[in-house]
Amino acid sequence: MTQEAEPRSARVVVADDQTVVREGIVMLLGLLPGIEVVGAAGDGEEAVALVAGLAPDVVLMDLRMPRCDGVEATRRIRAEHPGTQVVVLTTFADDESLFPALEAGARGYLTKDAGGDEIVRAVHSVLSGDAGLSPGIQRRLLERLAQAGLAPAAPSEPPDGLTAREMEVLLLIAEGLSNPEIARRLHVSTATVKTHINNLFTKTGLKDRAQAVRYAYAKGIVRPPAG
Repeated sequence: MTQEAEPRSARVVVADDQTVVREGIVMLLGLLPGIEVVGAAGDGEEAVALVAGLAPDVVLMDLRMPRCDGVEATRRIRAEHPGTQVVVLTTFADDESLFPALEAGARGYLTKDAGGDEIVRAVHSVLSGDAGLSPGIQRRLLERLAQAGLAPAAPSEPPDGLTAREMEVLLLIAEGLSNPEIARRLHVSTATVKTHINNLFTKTGLKDRAQAVRYAYAKGIVRPPAG
């Protein structure tokens, strides 16, 4: 009987300018299942160079670093090495830190008080095509779009050939629900939710949940909060 191969560990680079913090994160990750640390960088320039040489699956990226900060490093990595995802791991959870990082292409955002299980979930979420964003961060992203002062008209029919169910799933994504929460709300399986999300991403050209929130707002599927 042939033995099934174990899933490959996610290859991770850690980028943080504080030596003690960086070494602590590397040590923590070394204890976690499904994670292999392949490099550690002390600033954004070094992170970009390590990605070029090592082609990791994910970079855990601090934001405030010398020479090249985390936002610029994220932008360069996503442009030059699209096979590598970025999860921000930072002390700061303010909007001035959050939104530039997401706009630069980060797929996940964690603060440094995150536990090991949360880091593992975020890493594997971005590798499976989801975003490692908490529902609260997704809601803040929607609120930020509303504050831009745009006033999209509600669509007269589903855009881009979306089905009614795909529109429903998109609305729930914009509300900040996770796949299991959407499944419970719609009384379907999580696998069915993933299928709907894959279909709507294919039809719309979206890549992640952050883009889905922007799309839902721009198309008038989600209205800005009143008042």
